Amino acid sequence: MTALPRHRNRWQFPGPHIDLHRPELPSRSAKLRAEPTPIVLDPSRTALVVVDLQNDFCAPGGWLAGIGVDVSVLATAVELSAQAVSAARAADLPVIWLNWGNRPDQANLPPGVTHVYDPSGTGEGIGSRTPGTDSRVLTKGSWGAALVDGLVAEERDVHVDKYRMSGFWDTPLDSILRNLRVDTLIFAGVNSDQCVYATLIDAACLGYDVVMLTDASATTSPPYCHEATIYNTRQCYGFTAATPDLLDALDTADDRSEENPA
Repeated sequence: MTALPRHRNRWQFPGPHIDLHRPELPSRSAKLRAEPTPIVLDPSRTALVVVDLQNDFCAPGGWLAGIGVDVSVLATAVELSAQAVSAARAADLPVIWLNWGNRPDQANLPPGVTHVYDPSGTGEGIGSRTPGTDSRVLTKGSWGAALVDGLVAEERDVHVDKYRMSGFWDTPLDSILRNLRVDTLIFAGVNSDQCVYATLIDAACLGYDVVMLTDASATTSPPYCHEATIYNTRQCYGFTAATPDLLDALDTADDRSEENPA
């Protein structure tokens, strides 16, 4: 069994006093080739957020495939996200799995959310049964809400169910990240122009530094939607980078936090 890491946000008890200092997070420096400019990030204050890489979106037998969507365009993002996850763990970055996992009774879903996935009201959206698997679409505990093949969660990873395009609405995501003492978020997953982007925007508005992995994110929308998301992320919210550059940055990270990228 993998040992759980020490909690990042707890008081210390050396005795006889309670020490309000939190555990020290040694500052490290990772130079990342990013757009519109290279950046230096601190892996000790960074988390990887992986969005919606679940069967209903990515698997051939999932919900999207069942309604005629070509999900093969997401395969590369799944593969590169797996690489990013392995690198994040090796560098001691928290890995956050952020997946749709709705209540079976949908008690917290407003009609606008259910309408997006069932615009004609014929019962083919959230909570419906997927032919072949009988899995309830985007529902907590279902096959469709589970990670797609090729991705394996570890005990130390953090799982957050979401109920909107953005993972911050009606979820504990923000409080979890603040307890992890994280201020930089790296995003991967699907769909890049929808749930990844909505979560990234809210993260930026909450004050987090945001980086989107352009190749570990993908969408079943037309290609220009992904390109527009990349443009807007660079223009308005933060930075974009490629997965190989992230792997290199984490692998060569050091403790010289004052250095700037070349």
